[in-house]
Amino acid sequence: MRRNALRLAAFGFAFAMGSAAAQGQLNIICSVQLPWCEAVVNQFQKDTGIKIGMTQKSAGEAMAQVAAERANPKVDVWYTGSGDPHLQAAELGLTEEYHSPMLSQLHEWAVRQAEQSKYRTVGVYTGALGIGYNPEILAKRKLPEPKCWADLANPIYRDEVQMANPNASGTAYATIATFVQIFGEDKAFELLKGMHRNINNYPRSGPGAIRAVGRGETGIAVTFLHDGVTEIAGGFPVKIVVPCEGTGYEVGSMSIIKGARNLENAKKFYDWALTPVAQKIGAETKNYQTPSNKAVPAPPGAPKMDEIKLIHYDFAKYGSAAERKRLLEKWDREVAAIPR
Repeated sequence: MRRNALRLAAFGFAFAMGSAAAQGQLNIICSVQLPWCEAVVNQFQKDTGIKIGMTQKSAGEAMAQVAAERANPKVDVWYTGSGDPHLQAAELGLTEEYHSPMLSQLHEWAVRQAEQSKYRTVGVYTGALGIGYNPEILAKRKLPEPKCWADLANPIYRDEVQMANPNASGTAYATIATFVQIFGEDKAFELLKGMHRNINNYPRSGPGAIRAVGRGETGIAVTFLHDGVTEIAGGFPVKIVVPCEGTGYEVGSMSIIKGARNLENAKKFYDWALTPVAQKIGAETKNYQTPSNKAVPAPPGAPKMDEIKLIHYDFAKYGSAAERKRLLEKWDREVAAIPR
């Protein structure tokens, strides 16, 4: 333990010495909630002197931008968001191979994300999918609390459900992939069709649906459970449910963009973002994912991943560009096209 502590201290000292004279620019796309993005930017700039230009976008929108700018990248780092789009970007050659010296400090699931992508992305946090609901709205409308994924297709929930648009949201794409792995593809799409009839809106980002629940705009949302806890911590009337069938999960990830104009600064940010100091920022801004650095405990109140019935999510298959394209095209054709 003492030897590990000394190694950590030595790395921290070297990082600080290197950052004292650091300067220049870095451009990032950030796919977590805005207060978290802003806090990360402010702390990194304070620690290194490197100025950051930051754009906040959902994971699906970030992926679209990275792909569109392939020939002339305008960003250097894509910071978190569901891991499937990061894996797709890696497969398409949109991101840079990098072996961070911080890998030895990370949980196995974060390192596995790096290995699966040939070190073109890495895990920053993890969190499980689930259901969030507003108990006040359901009580007012005399509706039962949902307990299972299959409940979301029940006609009693007509106009009471929100799920993000999977073409824009990593959360929603992970939901489709989770359903296919739990139910098989045919039954999964029957469930999605039934849900579609109950959905009143498809917001652009995953957290948008649970925010609507907290503010009384809808009764039920498909959400990552940690986003539900964020709403609860903010004082909103939200409860979260681990679906009875089990659920999928994400490995929120980070990637350096291929052809980054500020490559050395991108590597500095990448290493810094995996340190305990950086990984505590999520909890400090009321986000409840489980961090990838083993020295950083999950925030108090965060869903306990070891107590959740998780499926064996096939990141290699559902993180492939071809499978994502196929499933999204099928969703557009067979689900989104149905009149509501």
